[in-house]
Amino acid sequence: MSDILQQLGQTLEERKQADSGSSYVAKLYASGLDSILKKVGEEATETIIAAKNGEPQQLIHETADLWFHTLVMLAQHNLRPEQVLAELERRFGQSGLAEKAARTTRPPSA
Repeated sequence: MSDILQQLGQTLEERKQADSGSSYVAKLYASGLDSILKKVGEEATETIIAAKNGEPQQLIHETADLWFHTLVMLAQHNLRPEQVLAELERRFGQSGLAEKAARTTRPPSA
């Protein structure tokens, strides 16, 4: 199942060098992090609406869009899908409450 994530991650890396006129992802990269984050936010909202509406096919479609744009965001930060999968694997079998309690807390921002 993770093969497609690895392939997509590699393609997203390659698109960093592509012409922004010939690639949607290259255009996102050229637009900068704020544009990528805006797109992630839009897709998250659309996913929530699809879930609320209860239409399975639309929810699948919107979730795929959200995952895709999240992968673009990760690639912008030079992170790979395998790193997220490794974190999920690390957490697997652990109580969510215990995992959250074990996280280091960040000081409040000023």
